[in-house]
Amino acid sequence: MNALEKLFSLEGKTAIVTGGAQGIGSVVAMRMAEVGANIAIFDMQEEKARKTAKEITEATGKKTAAYGVDVTDPVQVKAAIEQADADMGGLDLLFNNAGIVLHKSAYDVTPVEWAKVINVNLNGEYYMASEFARYLKGKGKKGAICNTASMSGHIVNWPQEQASYNASKAAVIQMTKSLAVEYCKDGIRVNCISPGYMYTELTCHVNPDWQERWMDLTPYGRYGTPDELCGAVIYLLSDSASFTSGTDIIVDGCFTCV
Repeated sequence: MNALEKLFSLEGKTAIVTGGAQGIGSVVAMRMAEVGANIAIFDMQEEKARKTAKEITEATGKKTAAYGVDVTDPVQVKAAIEQADADMGGLDLLFNNAGIVLHKSAYDVTPVEWAKVINVNLNGEYYMASEFARYLKGKGKKGAICNTASMSGHIVNWPQEQASYNASKAAVIQMTKSLAVEYCKDGIRVNCISPGYMYTELTCHVNPDWQERWMDLTPYGRYGTPDELCGAVIYLLSDSASFTSGTDIIVDGCFTCV
């Protein structure tokens, strides 16, 4: 292993990836395996998660597993972490990536719809992070968590209306900072990434007029790709980030700069 490989190696580590069946989660999971990590995918789409896990194993030779998990259910979260620990022989890292978005005016969004977005994007990430931290502390292990926030936690997107999503992602950033301070004494680091507009299965089907406007507002003039998030996640989860906690890395093609 050369110096560069050592710098960002996840060799000997096992990582949970929530929302790992597709999109950003699946791409990052593959790259994490390529730099040495074994992967446990948590996703409500269990069949698709198993397919993704199999593809990762075939491509990298790393050990993988998949679990059908609703991250908004603390009981399921705890049980899945315990099962993954038993199946994988220990856990070290968490890429907390499950999330949803609702494009709906604040005049029209219902309390149930608002609560659903907050429940998945904020509560789900909290349940995963807090239960994973309890697991690490209980095992006497150090570890790292990378949450997924968004540039929407920093700015108000336009022209789509999505106050519920923006509020949830702003809360993830502050939650990340708060957990980082609380957990650092136990050797548990907590950071997050804030992606800009990424080309995934979800964004490619959005209103074409919105997509054109997004590209006009992005100085790079294009979507980012999930591959362009991998370096940030791997750095934050690697030992190279041993003095980095409570940090949010914005990966948005300069969108929030202007």
